[in-house]
Amino acid sequence: MKQSKIIKLVLLLVLSVIEIAGFSQENFLCQGKYWTEDQGNLMMKKFASEWNSLDSWEKRADVIRKGIITGMKLDQMPKVTGDIKLIVTKTHQGDGYVVENVAFESFPGFYVTGNIYRPVNPDKKCAAILSPHGHWANRRLTAEVQARCAALARMGAIVLVYDMVGYTDSKQVTHDIPIALLLQTWNSKRALDYLLSRPDVDPERIGITGESGGGTQTFILTAIDKRIKVSVPVVQVSAHFFGGCVCESGMPIHRSENHQTNNVEIAALCAPRPMLLISDGSDWTRNTPRIEYPYLQKVYALYNAEHKVENVHFPAEVHDYGVNKRAAAYTFLAHHLKLQINKLPYKNGFDESFITFLPEEDLGVFTKEYPMPANALQGNDAVLKALNLR
Repeated sequence: MKQSKIIKLVLLLVLSVIEIAGFSQENFLCQGKYWTEDQGNLMMKKFASEWNSLDSWEKRADVIRKGIITGMKLDQMPKVTGDIKLIVTKTHQGDGYVVENVAFESFPGFYVTGNIYRPVNPDKKCAAILSPHGHWANRRLTAEVQARCAALARMGAIVLVYDMVGYTDSKQVTHDIPIALLLQTWNSKRALDYLLSRPDVDPERIGITGESGGGTQTFILTAIDKRIKVSVPVVQVSAHFFGGCVCESGMPIHRSENHQTNNVEIAALCAPRPMLLISDGSDWTRNTPRIEYPYLQKVYALYNAEHKVENVHFPAEVHDYGVNKRAAAYTFLAHHLKLQINKLPYKNGFDESFITFLPEEDLGVFTKEYPMPANALQGNDAVLKALNLR
């Protein structure tokens, strides 16, 4: 009994040091490896002590969700009305799927750029999947991204992969614009609006999956938008790491005068909707089976939905969305979105050799032949002024 009291006292003292150190800063930003792995472990225990029932968790969840929305100023974005008009600049035929180079306005003068992968012979109502990407040059155009989008489309999903702001075709602002997190979340929300506006999309079968910085976009949109039905954040959910880029932690979404949270709890706002965490042994997700996943299981248990949250861990793999991670996502998304997984060739593993990997220049949206619309805002200052956030 005495030993138990000593352990509790030590825990409280350590947590007090963490909180004092954090709140002595001039702002509320939690960036990069904000805590050590040891501190992240202790903070998860502290968070768990702050709720003990579904009602108390949902009250905490409401505080966290509000903190995300107000922290990134999402509630200050202009209201948009009218149909989303899709611009298609080029179409490519694949084996069981079609690829379109597309763009649409996120708000007046600001464009989302990307590709739509869709099945050749679709059902009347298809599942739809958002596919944000991480911080790699020309990431949307890489074979890794093309593979997952083509495979999911062949299984019957309409997949929209879209650029991070400042990447590939999204060059109206630089990626280090202070409101990058706001712009990317807004773009994700508008991408979802577009998918749901399509008459061939089933609103009850909407998924999202992305890796690294795209994993951040995945769990943030899932947390604040219940229209997402299935979520697969890849190599990003961590108790101690808050995202190393301005587009992930450059605005105060994790802490305010009234609360402190981290990306594990933000991911937990998915409950009780199906979620798969994919983690690896070489980055900040190396502790997922022991620290992050058990916390999520406790949250899902409140909803009697333990079977809807899973973790696939690759201790000998690195920070990517490689073939094994894609295979895990395929089976999870196929199960929960009712995709036709038998349409993927399988030979001792999923065989992606049917995919035609297109050259980068073939997937570009705006070209000399198809220039960016004349109303496009140009430069960080122009966008900040248009949003009255300068």
